[in-house]
Amino acid sequence: MLHSRKLLYVDEIARCGSIRKAADRLNVASSAINRQILALEEELGVQIFERLPRGLRLTAAGELCIEHIRDVLKDYEKLEGRIRGLKMPQAGKVSIVTTVGLAAGPLPELMARFITEHPRVRVSLRNDGGSTTINPVISGEVDLGLGFNIPATPGIRTLANFDIPIGVVLPPGHALAGSPRVSLIDVVQEKLVLALPGTSLRDMINLILAPLPLPIEPALETNSSEMLKQIVRHGKALTLLNPLDVLAECRRGELVYRPLADPYVRHQQLKLFTRARASLDTVTSLFVEFLLGELVEMVRELQGLPAVTEVVQG
Repeated sequence: MLHSRKLLYVDEIARCGSIRKAADRLNVASSAINRQILALEEELGVQIFERLPRGLRLTAAGELCIEHIRDVLKDYEKLEGRIRGLKMPQAGKVSIVTTVGLAAGPLPELMARFITEHPRVRVSLRNDGGSTTINPVISGEVDLGLGFNIPATPGIRTLANFDIPIGVVLPPGHALAGSPRVSLIDVVQEKLVLALPGTSLRDMINLILAPLPLPIEPALETNSSEMLKQIVRHGKALTLLNPLDVLAECRRGELVYRPLADPYVRHQQLKLFTRARASLDTVTSLFVEFLLGELVEMVRELQGLPAVTEVVQG
């Protein structure tokens, strides 16, 4: 290995918050890891970890170290991928973090297609909620992030933006499903189940509902898009979602999506992003190209949606 195992140890302890847990995950004796960390701290002349009663926490110096360490480990991983690519084209690994809704919605089909078309590429996909989608990208834990309403943030670079409108999701055969666009006034006459307050989707829904003269009291609120879809599928209520959340179900005829009529239309911005200083290796660029192509086709399939607003690959 071209770099010291000390770097792996520091990285794993920072993730686990414990030498014992890091040792278990790395299959190394705790005492060996502890000796390496103490030696590194002596070499640097500063403490990397603050020793707490229930584990370890990075010091300010440790935060600087972990950023450098993850850069080194990521660069080494890219080097390994390039060397493998000389012997076996398109071999490597790509990692992405996304939202729970996207992970349960359109992405499974896309991931299945990608790993079928590129069997030598390993994909790591995790889902997080809200603003936490940004953090693993900035810290270098993952290569890419995909999420809605991601704010402009130092440390991230946008690869593409899509504007996705919020609309109403209905069971097949519902009276409102016959119209190409649905009035919000008609929607709120029905029983509603909505995303939980505090989520980015609910923030957008609240903006849509704000012009109405009376407050809306949903029958159920949840952060599970799957639960919302199940309730609508059984004909018990309507919900407001973006069409990517329900594309698979609409294709199967299980649900119906209809955009809202003006002036109630609001959009969620779907952003694909990476770390600002990161360069995309061959495999990650391959994955980005595939993902953007698939998302563009999905957007075009959905009636009334605008085209991609921005694609900036670097």
